Amino acid sequence: MTMTPEEAAALPISEFAFPGPLRDRLVAAILGGTKTTTSALLVGWELAGEPLPRAGERYAVVDSANRPVAVIELIEVRVIRMADVDIRHAVDEGEGHDTVEEWRADHERFWHGDDVRAELGDPDFTVDDDTLIVAQRFRLVADLR
Repeated sequence: MTMTPEEAAALPISEFAFPGPLRDRLVAAILGGTKTTTSALLVGWELAGEPLPRAGERYAVVDSANRPVAVIELIEVRVIRMADVDIRHAVDEGEGHDTVEEWRADHERFWHGDDVRAELGDPDFTVDDDTLIVAQRFRLVADLR
């Protein structure tokens, strides 16, 4: 599908991590086809009062400079416990995880970081087995580079 950056700008935005090296790696993995899933904290949507994404919705993926670089379409959206993340989801995040344990350790570091805690307004926020996450599977619809 061909889509211009202007057309993509009319779509809702999907931001992966915070601007910087991690976002750059995640966006490169999306564009390279190795990242087809992502995980987010359910509490983030609850605090923002935003509805959860739904399968079939399309989003413009932005880079660290906030430029639309891709369009993705959600294929599946599940709310699951952190303990229920499976190996397929972990590997398909495209971050080089070979085990769910690696995925979890990496995500705990991110979600326990100062940026996430500040965004949530909770300097002591932590995740555990029962933390609900929004597990999303998507496909790359357009590369806007």
